[in-house]
Amino acid sequence: MTQILLGQSYFLRFDPKLWEAMQPYPPLGTLYAASFLRRRGYEAALFDAMLAGSEEEWGTALDQHQPQFAVIYEDNFNYLSKMCLLRMRQAAFVMIEMAKARGCAVILCGADATDHAGMYLARGADFVLLGEGEETLVELLDRLTGRSDAEFGSILGLATPNNLHPPRRPDIQDLDDLPFPAWDLVDIPKYRQIWLERHGYFSMNMVTTRGCPFHCNWCAKPIWGQRYHSRSPGNVVAEMKWLKETYHPDHIWIVDDIFGLKPGWLPRFGELVEAEGTRLPFKCLSRADLLTRPGEVDALERAGAQTVWMGAESGSQAILDAMDKGTKVEQIREAARRLKAAGIRACFFLQFGYPGETRADIEKTLALVREADPDDVGVSVSYPMPGTKFFEAVRAQLGEKQNWQDSSDLAMLHHGVYPTAFYRQLHRVVHKEFRARKAGQALKNGFSPRLVARWLYNRLTLPPARWKLNRLGARPNPVLALPHLPHDQAASPSPQE
Repeated sequence: MTQILLGQSYFLRFDPKLWEAMQPYPPLGTLYAASFLRRRGYEAALFDAMLAGSEEEWGTALDQHQPQFAVIYEDNFNYLSKMCLLRMRQAAFVMIEMAKARGCAVILCGADATDHAGMYLARGADFVLLGEGEETLVELLDRLTGRSDAEFGSILGLATPNNLHPPRRPDIQDLDDLPFPAWDLVDIPKYRQIWLERHGYFSMNMVTTRGCPFHCNWCAKPIWGQRYHSRSPGNVVAEMKWLKETYHPDHIWIVDDIFGLKPGWLPRFGELVEAEGTRLPFKCLSRADLLTRPGEVDALERAGAQTVWMGAESGSQAILDAMDKGTKVEQIREAARRLKAAGIRACFFLQFGYPGETRADIEKTLALVREADPDDVGVSVSYPMPGTKFFEAVRAQLGEKQNWQDSSDLAMLHHGVYPTAFYRQLHRVVHKEFRARKAGQALKNGFSPRLVARWLYNRLTLPPARWKLNRLGARPNPVLALPHLPHDQAASPSPQE
């Protein structure tokens, strides 16, 4: 018997697009919770839903470990958990029911549970941890196991059926004091085999910060809000060295919302990476305005950056301003140029369908992709999530469906200028044009039947795809062409903790 069974409800198998891509990473936030519990003297096991076939495997884990406490603790560093996909919410409900049927006390933690605590409690959860969960979880378990006689109502951040809106718990500020994630609970050989078979290398994930101080008004931040805390470069390098020596990854995904934001952090990190001999290729996320700071890209290259994704979002300055993005289109172009000059892959996240976006704005984004020539693109549509300025602006337009079923859904949940079918077709057009261009560029460096086939397929299917897009976009609804959300001129980030 195991006292605590930790799990999460993001099943890669339930997300067809990402299952096909097959780049799995263990639930880092859940692993932090496990190591935090161990430090406080609790025994914890892990159910890793990432590679599980269905919720039935959770039932098998419950029967194997017979825990007193079943903790569904989502990976708050996984942006897909923050998106609160309906299929994963349904999985969480099933997992709650299965744990309750076996007599477990059920505890929930995650973005969707924080936004909808009452919904999860109504489905059988006994407790919901709002926001950052480690300290709240330990205080709750201390109370439930008799280590403490604190009243439930005195535990900050703990929602119960009798108290849905408890006072918020302050964030953990000294991130260096946290133990490293409990990687020994993960089936590393299984992950390694998948990565090597599908991609030829083995990638692991780590995080150097918690939160994001920027003010993009569509970005949900139910866990940390606008707050931002950072580990020291030395602490991060120590973990990287431990991972390299223990598990021998070939690559690291640094999952921060924004990597290396604090002035001086990246140069020091690069120095320590070299000094400790821990340099590993990594991918990370950054912003165009940060990447144009003096020395930023050089520091990334020195530290080992292989790929940098940035939230380009739009090639229309009007849309960027309406989003309170705080970046300029020319910064996106310049950031891509600097990254590529340093031998780092520059990749763009693009977002369509923001209120007020016209076909002319869309064409500006397509032109930006052609001109800046990123190494990869990710395409999405504006997705209203609770707690955002965007959500409040379109709340009255939301129907019964307020979440995507999975990450490929791309449904317009608010009243867009164009219908959902238009944006799904736009997604296809952007990728076909991008893939045709990349295949053509690669062919200049050498003949390959596979590249020829890719180039021909995308070139031949692009014209009919564009024709269908134009047909779907021929009659935008002027009633639904909402004005841009007002730009908050006062919004400004602070790189301080």
